[in-house]
Amino acid sequence: MQRLFIAVIAGSLLVAAMAMSGNPKQPTGDLALPVGARNPWTSQKINSGPETFHFAVVSDRTGGHRARIFSQAVEQLNMLQPAFVVSVGDLIEGYTKEPAVLAEQWREFQGYVARLQMPFFYVPGNHDMANAVEATEWQARFGRRYYHFVFRDVLFLMLCSDDPHEEGFDGRLSKEQTEWAATVLKENAKVRWTIVSVHKPLWTHKNIEKNGWLDAEQALQGRPYTVFAGHIHRYQKSVRQGMNYYQLATTGGVSKMRGLAYGEFDHIAWVTMKKEGPVVANILLDGIYSENLQKPVTAEDGSIRYDRKPTHPVRGKVLLGGATVAGAHVVLYRSEDGGKKLSYTGDAVTEADGAFTISTYEANDGAPAGDYAVTVVQRDPAYDASGKPGPNRLPAKYAAAKTTDVRVQVRAGANEFALQLSR
Repeated sequence: MQRLFIAVIAGSLLVAAMAMSGNPKQPTGDLALPVGARNPWTSQKINSGPETFHFAVVSDRTGGHRARIFSQAVEQLNMLQPAFVVSVGDLIEGYTKEPAVLAEQWREFQGYVARLQMPFFYVPGNHDMANAVEATEWQARFGRRYYHFVFRDVLFLMLCSDDPHEEGFDGRLSKEQTEWAATVLKENAKVRWTIVSVHKPLWTHKNIEKNGWLDAEQALQGRPYTVFAGHIHRYQKSVRQGMNYYQLATTGGVSKMRGLAYGEFDHIAWVTMKKEGPVVANILLDGIYSENLQKPVTAEDGSIRYDRKPTHPVRGKVLLGGATVAGAHVVLYRSEDGGKKLSYTGDAVTEADGAFTISTYEANDGAPAGDYAVTVVQRDPAYDASGKPGPNRLPAKYAAAKTTDVRVQVRAGANEFALQLSR
């Protein structure tokens, strides 16, 4: 009897030892985990793999860049530690033919990205390639306007949306570029995913039949891909050919910074590339702090806007037949030259109660004194899946500055208007 008791105890100890040792239940791979009959975890399948990696996409810095934003983002990227960083262009203010000015702007920008602890992949924007002088400067510094690379079986297609730049033509992929892209895609037909980075969201442009984007989409058809763009400084997601297209907001570029409702914020698109495709998370710069809960302090100067006029608070409410109108886009067009010229000045989107607050240069700063034509458009949805504006639910005459009969005069001090619309 005593021998049987000892045998049972010995057998129990052996089973326990095997359970604690993790054999044979311990999974293979990097995870060393002693497994028991009951365990304080949900799964042994670690969310990682040889095909998984992280990269970041930064957006526009220009059009009147704000102080200490992009340079701060560089330090925050070093905290996040992506494998590499991709841009969507508009890196310098540009729009100059002075070689010395261009050289200084590039010296400043390249000084910031030199601080990154990972590669930075350039894409040209219209500010970077605004004229022949800038195109020559780009060529001297970076060589190619468009290029590609492959990392862990993912193809990155870096395009130039001003190829070549032409005054009055709002973006284009040259035939040479689209033919090059088609060749690259054919040569990399078996990659698991394709990431496209381009500055202008050419798929939203009115000249899409002529700007080369449809040729690029034709070459992309039949493969899984994702597109990132910038230029508009307002976040928007679209779906074309069943694929996700992201128009990013800003990483320091000019913006009224009215928040998520307007798609106006500074951010980094954080992309986790998994076996089944990319997972995109928008990380706002305001939410990235060091382990000591401090933000990086940098010395980047902002652009000085010399054309700013003093603004005055402008609030109001939109009504149609006495009922309030929610989700309407209100735009003030300043009347100049005796009414012969109408200039887009400030705008707002109405709240649920029809109320709005106009912003011109910054969030809720109002508008300069003067006479204005006012347009009001209510689109539902605001944009369709492909990125095109949705149908307007209000009378068409209110949609254009030349046809609207709504007029307001902004004076010094507080201004409040009830915009009465009719069918």
